[in-house]
Formats: sequence, structure tokens, C-alpha cells
Amino acid sequence: MRKNKKLRVALLFGGKSTEHEVSLTSALSILKHIDREKYAVLPIKISKEGRWFLLPDVESLDSVGALAKNEGSPVIVGDPETHGFLRTGKSGEGSISGSLIREPVDVVFPILHGTFGEDGTIQGLLSLADIPCVGAGVLSSALCMDKIMMKQVFFQNDLPSADFIWFLRKAWHDSPETIQKGVWEEIGFPCFVKPANAGSSVGVFKAHDGAEFASLVDRASQYDRKILIEKAIDARELECSVLGNDDPEASVVGEIIPCNEFYDYEAKYILDGSRTIIPAGILEEVSEEVRRMAVSAFKAVDGAGMGRVDFLLERKTNRIFVNEINTIPGFTPISMYPKLWEASGISYPELIGRLIELAMDRHEDLTGSKFRRE
Repeated sequence: MRKNKKLRVALLFGGKSTEHEVSLTSALSILKHIDREKYAVLPIKISKEGRWFLLPDVESLDSVGALAKNEGSPVIVGDPETHGFLRTGKSGEGSISGSLIREPVDVVFPILHGTFGEDGTIQGLLSLADIPCVGAGVLSSALCMDKIMMKQVFFQNDLPSADFIWFLRKAWHDSPETIQKGVWEEIGFPCFVKPANAGSSVGVFKAHDGAEFASLVDRASQYDRKILIEKAIDARELECSVLGNDDPEASVVGEIIPCNEFYDYEAKYILDGSRTIIPAGILEEVSEEVRRMAVSAFKAVDGAGMGRVDFLLERKTNRIFVNEINTIPGFTPISMYPKLWEASGISYPELIGRLIELAMDRHEDLTGSKFRRE
């Protein structure tokens, strides 16, 4: 940290995933709430094609449209000696290697949702560049992005989760009848059909019977080579935010009441009918158990910084199931992660500051290891 100077925070957003637009909305919200007295923000957008740009004039980035249309200077992640990024520019003061200009940063705040951002790829790149990064490291990011591997870790740690089976897209193309028979016998209908690696419920469908199952698998398989089939539980949808590194804490519990049959992409971002209830109208003992399980799940996947843990509360039995963990939860105006912390007494600007501090603390802890691993 530079004494008497603002910390330079690179806000990394956009990306190649299907959640590019959601990331822009999250980035805009962070730009509006981050404390400009403490932090100098470098907005870096990754285009849908994967190109990186440092956007100029952060003060003009006042809408999603401004973030979308602005390109700025191309940048690349520098080697560890750069302590940040390299951008193209005119030769002169501050330039190295001709037209490359060093842009040092103290920490990167990735707000990239989905693949190529929330799956460990960006975290690995920043780790190689020796730049502190807000949120989970490579292992936890990759693990939580893959719903199959994540659920296996849940079961290994005695965290109840809905029953499931999975298969490869190639196996489905080769033997669809065999797979459908197995789903009927082991999971039954209704069931959820999900690509293993996707976020914001992109490519997630509910199959009510065998008649619509095949077409939904075909649609889900457009998003990933691994397909997850999950038993549908008649349940209320609860969410809990987690904050911290080695000693994480849980927020109050919130409830999502989707306007569709379940909280799919449309219900989250397109339609207006979904509602959130904070705190959730549940028994105190249920709330405490959800909060305990949220921290346990976060620790089980070696989470760091932030995570939103989603739960299912079975209506008939009040049994609690861990659904999934999001290692880069949404930061849009309607997103539950900051709203749950606000209801727990931590304001949006304070939350951003806490996450930056946690990233720098974790980086210092990791660099103290003889053989560094994330």
C-alpha cells in the first residue's frame, strides 16, 4: 500500500461468457458505490471477443451503455515485475518497450460472471502476474463453477444437496435412450437439466416429464459438454452471503420469490415480477442453520473474500439443501449479495472496502508460503 496515496483498483468486467451484460451492470453499480476518496479506479473491460481495454475518463462511465460502447486503450497483464498492466500509448514519459506504458495496480476486483472469469482462469492469470485479486483463488473458483464437482464436495462434507446424475454431451448423442432410462429410474420427474459450467441460470431448464426431457438436454448441451440432471425439490429459495477468508461470517438470510416457476435467467434479469424478502420469513432455528451451513460450504470449497450460498428449503419437511455457491456473485442494484450485507449492517461502499482489504490480506498470506499455491 502506498502511504498517503489512493489505492489503485483495477475493476475487471465484461468477458466472453453469456453473462457479459450482467457483468456490465455489476461493474456500473460498483463504480457508483466505491469510495473515490480512498480508491483510484482503473476500469478494464474484456470484450465479448476476449480483448482487454482500459477505459478512459472513469467519470463519464455513468451507464451500462457507456461501458458497452467504450473501448479505450488495449491492455495486457504484465509479468510480476510490472505490478499491474501494460497499455499501448505514445512513447514518452512512463513508457517502456517503445509504446507500452506501465499501469501499476494494488489490487484487481474481478466482476466477471460465468466462464472465463468465475472459473479460475482469470484468477490463475492474476496469480502468475502476482497481483492481489478480490475473491476466491484458482481452486475454489474452478470447483464452484463446475456444479458436478461442487456437489461432490458438498456430499463429502455432509452438506445435503439434491440428488443428481451427470453425463457428457457425447454420451447423450451416442446413447440418449439409455441415459433417459437412467434418469427415469434414478432421479425421476420433474427434474432440472443444467449445463455443469454456467451461471445466472443460463441454459437451466425444468423437465416435467420424459416427453420434453430430450429437447431440454439438447438445449442445455449448447452451453457445456457436461450435463447435470438434478432432482426437483418443492422448496423455497433462500440465499446467504459470506464474507471473509480463514474466518468467514454469514449475513442474514434472504428469500427469493421468482415470478417464473423457478429463478431462471428471465426471472432474474428480464421480467419484473420476482421479489426478494430480507430477512426471510423463516424460523430462527432455520435461519441459524442456513447461516452455519453457508459458512461450512464456503470453507469446504476453500472460499475466500466473498461468496453467495444458495439453498433450498423443502416445503413439506423444512429440510435444508445446499444448492450452489457463487464465488463472484452479482453486484447489480437488485443483487442479493450486497443487499444481504446491507441488511446485516455493512453498507455497499464499506463492503467493497472490506473485500479489497481481504484480497490484499490473502495475497500477503499466500506470498508468505514457501511454495505458493491457490
